[in-house]
Amino acid sequence: MDILIAHDRREPRNKCSVTPLRGMAGVRFVPLHPARRLDAGRRIWLAIDGDELTADDRGLDLLLIDSTWRRIGALSRRIDGDLLRRRLPRLVTAFPRRSKLVPDPEGGLASVEALYAATVILGSLRPELLAHYRWREQFLAANRGLLG
Repeated sequence: MDILIAHDRREPRNKCSVTPLRGMAGVRFVPLHPARRLDAGRRIWLAIDGDELTADDRGLDLLLIDSTWRRIGALSRRIDGDLLRRRLPRLVTAFPRRSKLVPDPEGGLASVEALYAATVILGSLRPELLAHYRWREQFLAANRGLLG
């Protein structure tokens, strides 16, 4: 499974939960530029809305837009492809939220949490995705029922 992370260039790397995934096999980072479009091909777009991701979606690659919640809409308009919008089941984030500008959507996860959960659901477990995640144990404990 190919994981494509479309990264908002304005997102600080030191605050980004997926930064430790750079260079990992099967994970590609592509910066989103204001003047360029990204062709993501056919893949599942992990979004906050859409049909729920299930094992029936197996065999497809993943797209994750890594950005603040308020910029996702504008950034998504720069991405072309056959994108199947899928949301994750209700999970509990372990990531401490600190936004003072826009409230996070209910059920919103840190990017690395969303990627890990998607790989579990799709039967392509990638425990290395959480290897450097500071809140790994809390996230797994809070979601044991859904993530095993």
